[in-house]
Amino acid sequence: MKNFNNTASMQKDVYKEFHSRAYHPDVTEVYANFTSRSGKLSNIPDSNKVVFVGLQYFIKSYLIDEWDIFFKLEKSQAVSNHKRILSAMLGYNVDVKYLEDLHDLGYLPLRIKALAEGSMVPYLVPPITIVNTKAGFQWLTNMIETVLSCENWPIQTSATTSVAYLKVFKEFAQKTGLPMDFVPFQGHDFSFRGMFGKQAAALSGFGHLASGLVGTDTIPAVLFAEQYYNANVDQELVGCSVDATEHSVTCSWIMEGEIEFFKYLMTEQSPKGVLSVVSDTWDFWTLVTQYLPELKNEIMNRDGTLVIRPDSGDPVLILTGYTIDENTKTNGSHDDAKHNAITKRLEAYEFEDKFYSSKDGAELMACEVKGLIQCLWDIFGGLETDKGYKLLDEHIGAIYGDAITLVRQRQILQRLMDKGFASKVVLGIGSYSYQYVTRDTHGSAVKATSVVKNGERLAIFKDPKTDAKKKSAKGLLKVDRVDGELVLTDDVTEAQEKEGLLEVVYEDGKIIKETSLSEIRAVIDAQI
Repeated sequence: MKNFNNTASMQKDVYKEFHSRAYHPDVTEVYANFTSRSGKLSNIPDSNKVVFVGLQYFIKSYLIDEWDIFFKLEKSQAVSNHKRILSAMLGYNVDVKYLEDLHDLGYLPLRIKALAEGSMVPYLVPPITIVNTKAGFQWLTNMIETVLSCENWPIQTSATTSVAYLKVFKEFAQKTGLPMDFVPFQGHDFSFRGMFGKQAAALSGFGHLASGLVGTDTIPAVLFAEQYYNANVDQELVGCSVDATEHSVTCSWIMEGEIEFFKYLMTEQSPKGVLSVVSDTWDFWTLVTQYLPELKNEIMNRDGTLVIRPDSGDPVLILTGYTIDENTKTNGSHDDAKHNAITKRLEAYEFEDKFYSSKDGAELMACEVKGLIQCLWDIFGGLETDKGYKLLDEHIGAIYGDAITLVRQRQILQRLMDKGFASKVVLGIGSYSYQYVTRDTHGSAVKATSVVKNGERLAIFKDPKTDAKKKSAKGLLKVDRVDGELVLTDDVTEAQEKEGLLEVVYEDGKIIKETSLSEIRAVIDAQI
């Protein structure tokens, strides 16, 4: 019978199958590390650190849960499917005695040491080391390289991206006097539908939550946090969202119109709390300039916040409007030629009631020039922060959930500040930000650096003359904090390797040390 649930031994590249026979016969131990080597291809400007998170998930889901199935089966059944699949792929009858020996042992003889999850780790500093604890199983250390890398780099990369967003939100909240307790809600994970399947959405979505941002529509990420990181939605804020509409819902009111639609939502379906309404199904600026003023009393008397959500157009311009500041190079647009043309036109415009118009007949509505946030201020008002910036009334807000890159995020918040507004806006973070990345984004890799051969420890390393970036560390490794920064010392003694910040988190089939989502968030918060 084909047992497709027993696949733990096959979570690897095919060529790993050969390695149990290819290591030098006298090698009894292989010691390796997981490291992010370079930010040359990073998606984050001036990237210099990677957020380490995700190892506990890997330990629980793969090293414990998946291998538990292998060890609970009869030996012949545990190895039969492996032998069948690998023999077919390699074209010869593979010898699975090394797996039979592992089954006889009854556990994975590995020791994994790691930094605290949530640590922001400089490039070339390893947050993880792995070594086999029993002679004869030296092949196991690097056999798990493929799946360790596959399962960990995405979470780390998404967490690193999310922290970058969080830093910018905090920066502008501090500059403009926005209440800091609003910041965790400013970056909202909308990436689920654009990910490589629901597992990828859960992995990446947890990386988002780990940063300290709590806004998410990715339910699997919350389930992931509870399953692998001791989170509990009954006792803490793991992730949150709000009542919200989509275009199909709005379109169902095509006969009655958007004013009736808003009234229905606010009075009958969501009379309290935050209500987000997609607002550009048809004519966004008509909704903003005509419908919202008509609905002002209902909005201001509602017990909660109505959030206006544009979903098309240039998000920078939609939220912040236009400017004729000659020092602004791109005006939020990625099209410099278009920007220059608009700037020249605006310089020649005269304001006449509703439009900025010029002699050549080109025109922009005054609301477009102002942008959504200023328009909402004109309608609903608000208060002034202690830094002297305008803060929208608590009954009204805005979210833009599409195409918000890190560059656009900064443009939006900077331009709002330049116009005198606190950064009270929620921005969606989607699959472009979280999935337009690869393992090479931070150069994540697992490499062996030490072996025991003929009973003697031997430092090993790779140093390709054709690519210096791929040079590995050497020998046993030790990580310390020096002047506040994590620093690697390689080629240390066995006694020195036992010191430092790398702690045993898994050994011989058992998890030794656990962490939680709340602890990870606290570690990250202390560093930013």
